[in-house]
Amino acid sequence: MERHIQMFLKRLSYVSITIGTITFILLLLKTPDTCVAPDSPPKPHLRFPKSSCDSSPRELLPLHKKNKRLWSTKTWQNKVQSFSNFFRACYQMGLLHNDSKVLCVSAGAGHEVMALNQLGVADVTGIELLDSPPLVSRADPHNLPFFDDVFDLGFSAHFAKAMFPNRFVSEMERTVRAGGVCVVVVDECGDEEVREIVDLFANSSFLGALNVTLTGLRMTRIIMKVQHLP
Repeated sequence: MERHIQMFLKRLSYVSITIGTITFILLLLKTPDTCVAPDSPPKPHLRFPKSSCDSSPRELLPLHKKNKRLWSTKTWQNKVQSFSNFFRACYQMGLLHNDSKVLCVSAGAGHEVMALNQLGVADVTGIELLDSPPLVSRADPHNLPFFDDVFDLGFSAHFAKAMFPNRFVSEMERTVRAGGVCVVVVDECGDEEVREIVDLFANSSFLGALNVTLTGLRMTRIIMKVQHLP
């Protein structure tokens, strides 16, 4: 009896192995063209890879089309609007005018640059380690490629990410004219943290600090008036 059972199990294992082998071979011979359902509406502008080895390059969008797509998103527009509200306060304080020359340091993708342009400030320069044309050019915030006393206002919403805060601040001061202002925005902080940042500005006087909301975040705005002290 046991012998018959062993023979049956052995035959069953042979059959299972045979079925598995045939199935595997069929899978190798037939690779699906697409994972889209057969009854899906035709989309001739889409091309699906015929196999995992199909590495044809994707079509690259021209820069102007890529920017148009990015700038039309709700997220982008909301951030630009937030920066516009922020800079309107600078207008009201007399720190910013349409003929001001503005430098945006560590400008990211350029939300603040676009906001300033839309408000009527024509001469705006945005710099970042990685460029985002046409709004932001590539430059090192710790070694700005500008002459002294070029700008009326220096701005940064990403000062907290500076690798060398002292150098970052000194370059902002150097490029802003005497009587101009440096405006930095950091995560919301108290008087002690504000004083630590203010002390980094060796050639400027403290005008004030205020808690604000920028791009949906609670931040602290610090304004310094450049004096170029000896």
